[in-house]
Amino acid sequence: MNTSAQGLRVLVTAGAAGIGRAIAQTFRGHGARVHICDVDERALAECARAMPDATQTVADVAKLADVERVFADVRQRLGGLDVLVNNAGIAGPTGRVEDIAPEDWERTIAVDLTGMFYCTRLGMPMIKAAGGGSIINLSSAAGRLGFPMRTPYAAAKWGVVGFTKSLAMEAGPDKVRVNCIQPGMVAGDRIRRVIDAKAKARGRTFEEQEAQMLGSVSLRTYVTVEDIANTALFLATDAGKHVTGQALAVCGDVQYLI
Repeated sequence: MNTSAQGLRVLVTAGAAGIGRAIAQTFRGHGARVHICDVDERALAECARAMPDATQTVADVAKLADVERVFADVRQRLGGLDVLVNNAGIAGPTGRVEDIAPEDWERTIAVDLTGMFYCTRLGMPMIKAAGGGSIINLSSAAGRLGFPMRTPYAAAKWGVVGFTKSLAMEAGPDKVRVNCIQPGMVAGDRIRRVIDAKAKARGRTFEEQEAQMLGSVSLRTYVTVEDIANTALFLATDAGKHVTGQALAVCGDVQYLI
């Protein structure tokens, strides 16, 4: 299976930590030139030490001016773009819909969905100019299942699926493949914060909430950031050259979200 990324020019949003960092490292390890953006300046500084050949921009993808600066940097540093990984996202609030503050809803949609539009709007012409390529969007198991008490996040992640499928049809004639990945429970700090918030909202211990959530996974386990990164690599390289318009679940078979 050919998963060489040799020579590919790749942008990973929110690429300084977690899933994004694993994706950036994986593409680098397979020969790609990588640019990352992130809102977290400390994480970017640490990445500069760990991945000195990866260029970077401080940016909040929910701010159009920041996104425009990212793509100006990509043009300057990479000279073009072959792969866009729209990874940036936030967990959003936990609570019943009547208790969610409008500004929390708006921020979640802005980062998780509108920011993806901003990046794709500027990235698509660059990928077309390169003769085609790949766009990979990060959705979630919450983008195919209901997720009580996490409605802003679920709404955004379902939106990602519609955005992905529509773009695949629109951009296919220009040889741009568009897919999304739907991770389940990804081991790390973020899922621990989600479990903790849900446990507190329901008056449970962390361990009780974790056990119940893992009980909804057929494999009864977390997935890893490397699992997601390897899927992104597959989708962006010759190994996945005929895969487009798909929402690929990498989740251990999550049956329901609670």
